[in-house]
Amino acid sequence: MRISPLLLPLALLAACGGDAGPPPVREFDGAAALASVVTQVGFGPRIPGTAGHAAMAAWLDSLVRTRSDSVVIQKWWHHPSSGGDSVELTNIIARLNPAATSRVLYLAHWDTRPRSDGPKSTDSLAPVPGANDGGSGVAVLLGVLDALRKQPPTIGVDIAFVDGEDFGSFDPPQSDVLLGAKYYAQHPVTSDRPLFAVLWDMVGDKDLRIPREPGSEIAAPDVVDLVWRVAGQLGYGHLFVDASYSGPITDDHTPLIQAGFRAIDIIDIDYDAWHTRDDTPDKLSAASLEAVGNVAVAVIRKAVK
Repeated sequence: MRISPLLLPLALLAACGGDAGPPPVREFDGAAALASVVTQVGFGPRIPGTAGHAAMAAWLDSLVRTRSDSVVIQKWWHHPSSGGDSVELTNIIARLNPAATSRVLYLAHWDTRPRSDGPKSTDSLAPVPGANDGGSGVAVLLGVLDALRKQPPTIGVDIAFVDGEDFGSFDPPQSDVLLGAKYYAQHPVTSDRPLFAVLWDMVGDKDLRIPREPGSEIAAPDVVDLVWRVAGQLGYGHLFVDASYSGPITDDHTPLIQAGFRAIDIIDIDYDAWHTRDDTPDKLSAASLEAVGNVAVAVIRKAVK
């Protein structure tokens, strides 16, 4: 993803209003999610066209087939704008309650960046291990699937693991990035527009602090409020803080918004190992993943139309 210069967050008013019914239940296993991150990093860099990418795709495919009612695989060839060999990209979409017309879409990218070009990188040629940037979002979504298999949702849920987010350059004109999200925006698995979509990205940092993303507040302010309200009800108000980034973030939710989806981004970009070779599992915590995962599950439980 590309971020605006990070200034001091702007204070926001707390989300108002309440939800009828019992308080949310904590259903997510943070230790299992952290173990999932370790497994992903163990494949090596998940760069399109590499052995690690192929191994990750096969592993992810096998897991979602045991956790969902149906699976949609989207494959296509991408021709890099800079030339070179084409690479095959794969979106993996797990579907729960596929006949339901009222649906929620969750997504995370599963690829990793080919080079360590972050502001604190000490080796620009090294690939990024992608524990937090890639691995954490995948781990959360797999844990969400586990929770929803134990207690099926009352609405339809699509969980999209999208490819090619980090393949190219986020500098203008932003070539070869957000590829899987762009493909999904053009080829959704259902003609029924979801009630909303939530992107989960970089959500496992030990020092987790998630402000609101300004583009999300414009695209779907009520969904942002719902997420923050649920987080507060679960006791995570210190993690989902009532503050905003200084500017919008270009991430996988961006092409969805451009295609008319009501999409938001849940992300903690204040992460020293971002786009460096140091983005390894020791920088993450099971407690952070569990908090985010509990919010992700509870939001689905609340999303009843």
